[in-house]
Amino acid sequence: MFAFLGHLGRLARAGFVLAREGVFSGVDPRLVPVEARLPLALARLVARPSVGVGVSRLAVAIQRLGPSYIKLGQFLATRPDVVGAAAVRELESLQDRVAPFPRQTAVAIIEAAFGQPITELFVSFEEATAAASIAQVHRARLRNREGERDVAVKVMRPGVARRFRRDLSDMQFAARLAQAWLPDAKRLKPVEVVEALARSVTMEMDFRIEAAAASEFAENTAGDPGFRVPRIDWTLTAKEVLTLEWVDGTSMSDLDGLAARGLDLPALGRVVIQSFLRHAMRDGFFHADMHQGNLFVDATGQVVAVDFGIMGRLGTKERRFLAEILYGFITRDYRRVAEVHFQAGYVPNTHRVADFAQAIRAIGEPIHSRTADEISMAKLLTLLFEITALFDMHTRIELVMLQKTMVVVEGVARKLDPRLDLWATSEPVVRGWIENNLGPLGKLSDAGAGLASLARSAVALPDILARGERIVSQFEGVAERGLLSGGAVGAATASLWTQGLTIGVWIVGIALVLKWLF
Repeated sequence: MFAFLGHLGRLARAGFVLAREGVFSGVDPRLVPVEARLPLALARLVARPSVGVGVSRLAVAIQRLGPSYIKLGQFLATRPDVVGAAAVRELESLQDRVAPFPRQTAVAIIEAAFGQPITELFVSFEEATAAASIAQVHRARLRNREGERDVAVKVMRPGVARRFRRDLSDMQFAARLAQAWLPDAKRLKPVEVVEALARSVTMEMDFRIEAAAASEFAENTAGDPGFRVPRIDWTLTAKEVLTLEWVDGTSMSDLDGLAARGLDLPALGRVVIQSFLRHAMRDGFFHADMHQGNLFVDATGQVVAVDFGIMGRLGTKERRFLAEILYGFITRDYRRVAEVHFQAGYVPNTHRVADFAQAIRAIGEPIHSRTADEISMAKLLTLLFEITALFDMHTRIELVMLQKTMVVVEGVARKLDPRLDLWATSEPVVRGWIENNLGPLGKLSDAGAGLASLARSAVALPDILARGERIVSQFEGVAERGLLSGGAVGAATASLWTQGLTIGVWIVGIALVLKWLF
């Protein structure tokens, strides 16, 4: 009962803050369920008359609600299918910047994590250079066998885990209520959204996981032109502390600073777009928070990414889907774009490929008739969401995160080069991936992988037969103890079992060989 009342009290406060800031004032009552119209009317009564209305006040209200709600807002900014394009634009303005906690508190956390005084770990340890809801970053100097070097030390905010657990519990409670009482809310999957946020935050609360993501990302991108990832210092990384190479560079949000260095801004825009596409299609592992504040240009002119708390993954199926969709739009092969949706199972077979291709053409043709600087990935995705909703396409969270990241990356590149030709920039990477993975070379690679899988199965075959033999022995024992109709029947059944098992295993083996040969 106390937990129930606690949920209600805290959610009531959150609702009051949102209402007071006028977030609900622009909502049309005719578009909401009957059950929600009375609360909506009350929300309008408490709105401050001097503020704006609707989503224009959403970011302000969320800032007032604190770190957990800022994270929720940032997460919802990756879900235009849930909150709509207008809300996404407002949520993108959320700045996860808060007052830093004292340096001595950070020192105490570091010393507790490594069991050593700060003076033995670092030559120097400065005040915080940036602070957010989960952690803050300090510049420090490290001495080892290679000499002295500067590092960035990310320290978790004290008490943040407990605060997030409480607020996430409130959000889960609200999501369950909405899904149970508001029929229209089921389509938006509020419980699933909050659970995805909870998983994301849980991983962000352990800096060893972030370090592992950065390490994997660095290995994947080691040979990429114009792009790199800072080195992780594993000896000074723990659950609450992350130490990595300090990046001396210019933020991509500082366009004047980049221009003052004489850097080729259009070339940097191409690097950003092509790097992201390589990560998503080649590796299936991409930085899902690639905004300007997380991208720097170092002294050598390379783009350096930081902050690996939110990463996206794509399976082989999703990577092929992405490549074929992009290439279909680039080459205006709308029939192929439609077929890929059906082959992936994203559009139910109750619809026709030709009808879906026609709808896709309605998206693609207006884009191709415009100049490069007028083509917007954000507009494309908004139209795509509208079309797929008409064809009952189910939401795939990994694809929505990918699409949202593409919009953010496009925004970064457009600021560097307003006339960037997105399709011409993407085409070499997409075409190269398709040739390597869906062309003859890709088929050979798939066949090789299949043969390797078959070889592993062949190696495991003796174990499978041995397990089958043990099962048969147990079966014979059951028969001998008279639990079947008789010993002879048991023995005969066991014999048939052995023969059937052996034949079945060989049939499976032969089928696998035929599959990969033909």
